[in-house]
Amino acid sequence: MWPFRKSKSSDEPAHLRAGRWGEELAAKYLRRHGYKILETRIRVGRRDELDIIAREGDILVFVEVKTRATERMGRPVESVKKNKRDALARAAMRYMKRLRRKPPQFRFDVVEVIGREGEGVPEVRHLTNVFTLPKSYRVSW
Repeated sequence: MWPFRKSKSSDEPAHLRAGRWGEELAAKYLRRHGYKILETRIRVGRRDELDIIAREGDILVFVEVKTRATERMGRPVESVKKNKRDALARAAMRYMKRLRRKPPQFRFDVVEVIGREGEGVPEVRHLTNVFTLPKSYRVSW
């Protein structure tokens, strides 16, 4: 058996299925609000992944999607701490290095999805420009 096969959604653990569901809802939400979805679930490097890469006008938007069943343990965006922000920044810089034309602007957004698949209407919240690029990753184009 090929060791890197993609798992079928039925084979996935529940938290991965929930995450994929949240990412699909986030992409639909962004499209409805005028964003062009460029790519989803992009692996950049060995460890880093970008959930959604979108464009709003001339701005390249890196979107982290956080899906939670409830907010009992706090807002989903609160889980985007320093380590996660650094990983997103690293992945974004690697992604942009591969582009022929560098974007004039870029930002990091978070989409929160609250709910469970098949259980009522989930709440989707889009938070723009949640954090800036850490100084250690800043470059001039």
